[in-house]
Amino acid sequence: MMSLSISPLNNRFSISIIFISFFIATLYSQKPLEHQKDMLQQYSGVWYSSIDAQTDSISANPLLRMTNIPTMDKSAMFVNVEQWEDGDYDPILSEFIGYDIKTNAIIATGQNGLGEMFHGEGSFSNPNNWHMEDTDMLDNKILLVDFKFYDQTDVLVTGTTPEHKELWSTRYVKQNPKDKNIGIQLVSVHKQMQLDPNKTLRLLDRFGYSFIETFVYKDRGFYGFSPSEFKKMVNDNHLKFKGSMTFYDLPKNGEDWDNALQWWANCIDDHLEAGVEYLTTSNTNLKNLDSLEELRAYCHYYNIIGKMCAEKGLKFAYHNHADEFLKIEGKTMYDFLLKNTDSEVVSFQADLYWMHVGKADPVDYLKAFPGRFFSWHVKDYQELGESGKMDFTRYFEYAGIAGLQYVVAEVEDYNFPPLFSVERAWSYLYYSIL
Repeated sequence: MMSLSISPLNNRFSISIIFISFFIATLYSQKPLEHQKDMLQQYSGVWYSSIDAQTDSISANPLLRMTNIPTMDKSAMFVNVEQWEDGDYDPILSEFIGYDIKTNAIIATGQNGLGEMFHGEGSFSNPNNWHMEDTDMLDNKILLVDFKFYDQTDVLVTGTTPEHKELWSTRYVKQNPKDKNIGIQLVSVHKQMQLDPNKTLRLLDRFGYSFIETFVYKDRGFYGFSPSEFKKMVNDNHLKFKGSMTFYDLPKNGEDWDNALQWWANCIDDHLEAGVEYLTTSNTNLKNLDSLEELRAYCHYYNIIGKMCAEKGLKFAYHNHADEFLKIEGKTMYDFLLKNTDSEVVSFQADLYWMHVGKADPVDYLKAFPGRFFSWHVKDYQELGESGKMDFTRYFEYAGIAGLQYVVAEVEDYNFPPLFSVERAWSYLYYSIL
């Protein structure tokens, strides 16, 4: 998660600087889809046929279901197409589709429901248009297939004869499964949420995310919406609003304490109205502390906030960055926070990436403080699982002992457009980790 610690006296200025910095970083780090194998990955996931080619609405029992499972290296996928019949889906086509580095082409080999094998070859002319030409095993041309992607979750597939006579046209809408309860921190798609929150939430739902976590609580609302309005938008897109990162600095005197406690009381009520289950906070001031007594004051503050949340039925957690693994008076600050906060009301959200940056091994903490880490931010140095630096498989072996309930994907370092990277994050967690 990006570092945020905002003084109540300069919230507006601080947030503006953070958002501008984030926008600039995102603008210059992301790249367009340029390579055939990356464009192909849009086709991964679980797809259902729409009611007809003119709409992206699907019926209760769509006629066709297509399940495209990516390979580990994300250069190919296994495709299985099924048709609804007599109350169940029966297979009608299976194929393997992959990118061939020697020809820079997309190659397919498959079999239809009649037992006939076929071979296909083609390519993307751009991220939205893909053309394939199929031949039988006697090398006779049998079918031309064109794919038109309206977005990553909406594709029109048209089949024509070699003489270009249309045979069929089917529109598919992606709806990845949600049985593994994967969440997404909306900082990953912050620009998209600012431009079109409803569309962004719809895409996150189709990618397979079950819930969202925000970081933008301001003026008693979210992205300019009231708590009830935002909750409705989230729910209308088949997501749950479960977590929120919130920020109010440690009070310095009596008047500041009154203001702080009132702010937190309002914050808790607003999040309850929005249907949230847990709040988190973080602190970027730790590197400026000189003594354990100063750190103890933060522990006291977090205990108070945690108790306020618990009294209203909310969970509360502290979210780490890298500074927590610095030392004061010979003590690692993160250890001190864990030992000097009340485990009954203060949990911890382990940001695995920032632990790694701080040269800490997450497993050491998951084992030493069982049950304290109900939420994890799962982030990498680039798209999830692609830097080779983070041992997520090992970390998740300790999910049970940690008390993990909320798996929150986060992407802030992009090699691709953010929405593409965010879908890759879901795919990595769903197929490779959980």
